[in-house]
Amino acid sequence: MRILVANDGANDAGGVQTYLDAVLEPLEARGHEVALVSSELDNTGAARWPRFRVHGTTLGRDLEPIRQWRPDVCYSHNMRDLAVDAGLMTAAPVVKFMHGYFGTCIGGLKMHAFPRPVACERAFGAACAALYFPRRCGRLNPAAMLRDLKWGVSQRELFSGYAAVVVASGHMSREYARNGVAASRIHTNPLFPTRIVEPAVRRMPAEPHVVFLGRMTPLKGGDLLIRAVAHASSRLRREVRLTMIGDGPERTEWESLAARLNVRATFTGWLVGEERWPHMAAASVLGMSSVWPEPFGLVGLEAAALGVPAISTDTGGIREWLQDGVGGVLVPSPATASSFGDRLAALLSDPARLAALGAGALSRAQEMSVEAHVERLSAVLQSAQRGANG
Repeated sequence: MRILVANDGANDAGGVQTYLDAVLEPLEARGHEVALVSSELDNTGAARWPRFRVHGTTLGRDLEPIRQWRPDVCYSHNMRDLAVDAGLMTAAPVVKFMHGYFGTCIGGLKMHAFPRPVACERAFGAACAALYFPRRCGRLNPAAMLRDLKWGVSQRELFSGYAAVVVASGHMSREYARNGVAASRIHTNPLFPTRIVEPAVRRMPAEPHVVFLGRMTPLKGGDLLIRAVAHASSRLRREVRLTMIGDGPERTEWESLAARLNVRATFTGWLVGEERWPHMAAASVLGMSSVWPEPFGLVGLEAAALGVPAISTDTGGIREWLQDGVGGVLVPSPATASSFGDRLAALLSDPARLAALGAGALSRAQEMSVEAHVERLSAVLQSAQRGANG
């Protein structure tokens, strides 16, 4: 089967490109031919697969070389220029991986920020536009809101044209079913750790140590985690270390909050590639304090691959990989500093339980392999091909 893989930027360094880097070779190893297509102008990055460039303004001309390559199916990802997805549908059946709330939420956050952060379960519609500003559903910018609304409507109009929609969690499957995609065309294919190591017997840190990894925005709840660590320290009557890996607009505020609460926090900034894993492996537990409904929460599975359990808010698709009491601990949402901190303190006070949860986390990470993901994906792509051929 000839698979044309579409992504908005062929050389981007984001999570989608990391995902594609992991699945392309296994797809090829299964006997498929692979080519790449993107809408970015600079398409000169080194790659072993054929590449095409498409752009909405020159789509007719750009699609001709793709048709000559004769793809059996297109596997599309983040594509901001939706004219490209529509054009690709004329060349091959398109299977779309929805990595976020695309076409189901104007702001893409799927939560209300006012009067308190709470996940939104509303189907996309006219009420979303009416509630956008009163409930703080996104940026307080009318021009941006109208632009995002128009894009969301355009994405929804393409739902019926996709041969299949792939999502990473049952939570996202329900989201797209609620928004009009036929359940028979939605396929849940959980993600996988980007690296699996064979860890030696894990040595627990001598002192309680929590690690955070992610972009430092209000959605990730870093302030909640800092307050929870302060609460846990008080409960345990001993210091709990906190390592915050990442960067973003909230970093300065979070650093100030940690200082005010006397939390022993280290802010490392962004760490890339292999730099991050030693910090994560040295922790007692990964803290995931997201206040938005995570579509999947891959960072927790990355920690699990190192034998590190997670304590997380019970939100979005996190339950897809984190079973409460097996590979970590779930805190009911909406979480507070005390509810999160109480469970964190109980966990950090019990080394035997931490070790058992770490073993459970590692077992789950090993089950959720790239090979299993690609096997399921191949079946979806082949089904789309068969459907197109009648």
